Amino acid sequence: LGLATPTALMVGSGLGAEKGILIRSGEAIQTMKDIKIIAFDKTGTLTRGRPRVTDVLAMNGFSEEELLAGAAGVESASEHPLGAALVEEAAARSIVPGEVQEFSSLTGLGVEGRIGDQAVLVGSNRLMDMQEIVSSGAEKMLDRLEEEGKTAVLTAIDGRLAGIIAVADTIKEEAVQAIAELKEMGFQTAMITGDNPVTARAIARHIGIDEVLAGILPEGKVREVERLQREYGLTAMVGDGINDAPALKQANVGIAIGTGTDIAIEAADITLVRGDLGGVVSAIKLSRATFKKIRQNYFWAWFYNGIAIPAAFFGLLHPIIGAGAMALSSFNVVLNSLRLKKVSLEPRYRQAEHGEE
Repeated sequence: LGLATPTALMVGSGLGAEKGILIRSGEAIQTMKDIKIIAFDKTGTLTRGRPRVTDVLAMNGFSEEELLAGAAGVESASEHPLGAALVEEAAARSIVPGEVQEFSSLTGLGVEGRIGDQAVLVGSNRLMDMQEIVSSGAEKMLDRLEEEGKTAVLTAIDGRLAGIIAVADTIKEEAVQAIAELKEMGFQTAMITGDNPVTARAIARHIGIDEVLAGILPEGKVREVERLQREYGLTAMVGDGINDAPALKQANVGIAIGTGTDIAIEAADITLVRGDLGGVVSAIKLSRATFKKIRQNYFWAWFYNGIAIPAAFFGLLHPIIGAGAMALSSFNVVLNSLRLKKVSLEPRYRQAEHGEE
């Protein structure tokens, strides 16, 4: 009886490690099988986290070169993936922005700084509204870009809107298939993103996500996870960034993408080394298979003890045979746990790719 649970958990954790699923505790394996909803961060989790510029729309007398020089100049001091996309686009056009000074990051909204004698503000439409920078005439462009699932980055120079730069991130190839399989397994899915609702819904619709939580600032992710826990019950959170760490900690099971930040990995209960969303499916299969073995182990342990102990008590079983039966019971529990290694954890879509049944 004492071996029933630890041997199965040990074998399960070892099997997970072989498949690139690092499990911090046995509690995470136990909880994973009972999860009701899985929430995903968008950038770097559902998408590749390597956005690229798709549209450069200058306005109010500014040229595309001036727009990109201002935006890329300020974003060169930022670590955000969207900023990196702007810097790359400027470099591709041989635009050399000036050195940024007085740089400041406005969490969840954008960035600001000075380039030469110009004050440059780069960020969301919400940021422009907060700074009372009029974006009239840009609404139709914003609506079109958002409906196409693109993120609109607005740039203001000296208090005037200089234009809109549209950025799109590539959705991971396996995202649609992994989400579809999770839903077939009975899980609800949600996406948490700072994107505006229109863009977020367009992306979620393509992937097949059930619930969209859009316009969420980094500090709001924890509140959204808490709300999902109240509404659905046990909640898993999948993320990769520094901003995801508190939400990963709040979730009943936090799952970090191994290609993400060290802080996110440290906060998570499970780490997917390969950064593949199919690892979420595999982790659930591992959890279910492990606890199936634990139940089997308890059955056989109780079966042996239920027969052997009364038989030994009433003298119907020779002591040597009783000792052998006890050893056989322990051996059977260990052997049954080792059979976990034969369980296939691969998602169905990957099995099809490999020609497996």
